[in-house]
Amino acid sequence: MKNIIVILLGLVVLQSCKKDTAALTEVIEKEIEVKPVIIEEFGYILNNYKVIKDTIESGESFGEILERNHVDFPEIYKIAAAAKDTFDIRKLRAGKPYMILAKQDTTEKAQVFIYQPNKVEYLIVDFTDSVQTTFGRKKVKTVVKSASGIIESSLSEAIGSQDLNYILALEMADIYAWTIDFHHLQKGDNFKLIYEEKFIDDTTSVGIGNITAAYFEHKNHPIYAFNFITDSVKKVNDYYDENAKTLRRKFLKSPIKFSRVSSRYNLRRRIKHYGYKVRPHKGTDFAANIGTPIRSTANGTVTESRYKGANGNYVKIKHNSTYSTQYLHMKKRAVKRGDYVKQGDIIGYVGMTGSTAGPHVCYRFWKNGRQVDPFREKLPTAEPIKENLIDDYFIFIAPLKEQIDSIPTQVIETAIVLN
Repeated sequence: MKNIIVILLGLVVLQSCKKDTAALTEVIEKEIEVKPVIIEEFGYILNNYKVIKDTIESGESFGEILERNHVDFPEIYKIAAAAKDTFDIRKLRAGKPYMILAKQDTTEKAQVFIYQPNKVEYLIVDFTDSVQTTFGRKKVKTVVKSASGIIESSLSEAIGSQDLNYILALEMADIYAWTIDFHHLQKGDNFKLIYEEKFIDDTTSVGIGNITAAYFEHKNHPIYAFNFITDSVKKVNDYYDENAKTLRRKFLKSPIKFSRVSSRYNLRRRIKHYGYKVRPHKGTDFAANIGTPIRSTANGTVTESRYKGANGNYVKIKHNSTYSTQYLHMKKRAVKRGDYVKQGDIIGYVGMTGSTAGPHVCYRFWKNGRQVDPFREKLPTAEPIKENLIDDYFIFIAPLKEQIDSIPTQVIETAIVLN
């Protein structure tokens, strides 16, 4: 009898446990019920629409896109007319992304057109009720980064091997345009950078900002560059070295220290010896005694050093991707092809070789592959930092120099988020 009572009690307890377990399971299921994720973009809750994402096809029009998304042509005309004062819909560019927000009912009719001409900016044409056109910009976060590298073959290769933005190579070439010939880098040259990179959505890069500081060691010669604002009102800034000297170089006005101009650049020059026929003179002649030293008018690399016909002994120097200079009729050349020369270095001596009536150097000036008159060109300036800003400059660069000196080679690191 006792055994039967124990069994009955056990069944009652078991049944009670099942009820409690079922109740607990029901509670847990209610607590972990997953709520739909709200997706918001461009100020719209995308959950409320049928979302179509695509890119503009070549030759595709705004009207074709809307018609394909169930907007009748008369309404398309009204939308286009209403939006034209804000945005010319004919300027949609092939390959750029767009988004259509359409009704979720059976009509699937478009309500909003969102166009992205670039990664940061966007255009919204909302025609849910009346037509409203809005321009917007995504929030951009600026991150300060550092990078370094060693040249094995070229700067672009060193930048690319670390998956850095190629724009950095172009920016560096511009910063050091007057101090380094990037076509003649040496293996083992190295660089360090502190620069800004801009991001949207935390991970999508939308470009390079300022290079705040740079260091380039070329032929065992270190060259610092610090970006310093010299006029905050006009937003004027430039790069200067650790001694507050500008990296940009003016051309010397003459390749000879003491001389006179005996013949100027003249495309309509007539010479008695040739029957007064027009014989263009594309150089500027500086008269001087035979043997007078001839100087390079700016830093650069010797691309030609030889004797040739009417030019006689001459030297040609490439200063950067824009400017080259040439020096003719030398008695003797003092440099050879491939040499790197600095502004003021002696490259040869005045002579009378080639076609010339007297001792002089014919100075020729090339811009983008074309000979021009250097005295009429608006050449790069090299204004020094004003005296009243010198102390501010050294205070400004002190932490930057310490930071860039501490960067090891071939390391990329994020330093700080600016905004």
